[in-house]
Amino acid sequence: MTQNNPMTEQLLTVAEIAARMRVSKMTVYRLVHSGTLHGVRFGRSYRVPETAVEQYLDSVNSGH
Repeated sequence: MTQNNPMTEQLLTVAEIAARMRVSKMTVYRLVHSGTLHGVRFGRSYRVPETAVEQYLDSVNSGH
């Protein structure tokens, strides 16, 4: 589990998240654009904190 320190938090690319979740990159973009998955835009690309991905997966797995 990643520490919750914003200075050391791992930021993942859309491609890395898609590979972990076994979905397409477009699905990850949809989650970010809808606000379901918190992402940060850097220029023309997005980065998502690893803890945000973990929280999303936990919420999906718990049925909420």
